[in-house]
Amino acid sequence: MRWMRAAGRALLVAAVVAAGYAGFGVRSDAGADGARGPLTLATAGDLTGYLSPLLADWNESRPGERVTLVELPDSADETRAQMISELRSGGHRFDVLNIDVAWTSEFAAAGWISPLERGRFPLDAFLRPVVDTATFDGRLYAVPYVTNAGLLYYRKDILDQEGERPPRTWADLARQARTIAPKHGLDGYAGQFLPYEGLTVNVTEAVHSAGGSILRDDGARVAVDSDAARAGLRFLADGVRDGWIPREALGWKEEESRQAFQDGRLLFLRNWPYVYANAGAEGSKVAGRFGAVPLPGPDGPGTSVLGGSNLAVSSHARHPATAADLISYLTSEPVQRKVLTKGSLPPVRAALYEDPELIRAYPYLPTLRQSVLAAVPRPKSPRYDQVSIAVQAVAQDLMALRQTPEQSVARLARELGALSRKG
Repeated sequence: MRWMRAAGRALLVAAVVAAGYAGFGVRSDAGADGARGPLTLATAGDLTGYLSPLLADWNESRPGERVTLVELPDSADETRAQMISELRSGGHRFDVLNIDVAWTSEFAAAGWISPLERGRFPLDAFLRPVVDTATFDGRLYAVPYVTNAGLLYYRKDILDQEGERPPRTWADLARQARTIAPKHGLDGYAGQFLPYEGLTVNVTEAVHSAGGSILRDDGARVAVDSDAARAGLRFLADGVRDGWIPREALGWKEEESRQAFQDGRLLFLRNWPYVYANAGAEGSKVAGRFGAVPLPGPDGPGTSVLGGSNLAVSSHARHPATAADLISYLTSEPVQRKVLTKGSLPPVRAALYEDPELIRAYPYLPTLRQSVLAAVPRPKSPRYDQVSIAVQAVAQDLMALRQTPEQSVARLARELGALSRKG
């Protein structure tokens, strides 16, 4: 997935300043021989082309604690599968893991990653909601590294021409997508509706925006059988039925939907912050003609799902003290600044979202901050992969108009209940 590839890319960006801050942070005291030494850092494949010089800088400054990056497949699903295969085997191939925020509970419950000392990391300096993605059963199992929240991109030029403001509610969005978009030869609205993790995200956002949830906070109880969940699913189904969500979008992931917006074919798009730089770049048909606002909800701003990645230490890490230091570097303020300025990726440090210089360069930062602060994690469950598959299957039938919202909620409640009993 695009956000997983972006998280992997951010690791590379972060390492570039590590050598320059070799004295940053509190160094862990090695509790025993072997607590310090070389590491491997596992992440999704590097698409950037500047991996080697970044790691050379790190390794030059710490010759006794060299870091080797292990690049896994570009696909998030394949990355997860390879990580799990290695962790289950008890092998030592991976020391520090760059994991999607949705995997933290699963990896922690399975004993694949080690709990971390909260006082070791500056969690109070992070945006508040991102810390919750790194916890399980009341303990810290990872440290937030890159965050993400969904935004609503819109054609500012067209809404200005129509004398309209960007939508704050679902009703506004539906009306504008249904009536304004066709006048300008556009489709109305799209998200990520192919049956994969992106569909789980879009469904979770709709349910939470309506005031519902899929699982309780502890992940052990099913909460989806509610009027709010039915309202959230009805919003998506109505968009397809009424035509303001094009049926073509039912086969789109992040990149297909981004391209449709960037090519000037959509009035509205739900996607991650990385789209802002792409859509505003030279050659984009909408450069200088779009804006971004928080996702709408039934009666006002809605709720985004948190994306991004966390850094975790394998329970079989060879040198845990060095691993903790590496995570401290990657989450330090100077490195987080580079993650944004060099990688165009959302950092976890709260102060960066209020930096005037950064806001001038990245005008979407205040909107993104607002979205992150109102965002929620995906359902926490040690069986998250199966929860997500169940959500995708039900939502696929819903948006293909093979089931009603009422039927979909009842089916999802049954399937999630069966998973909960297995656990």
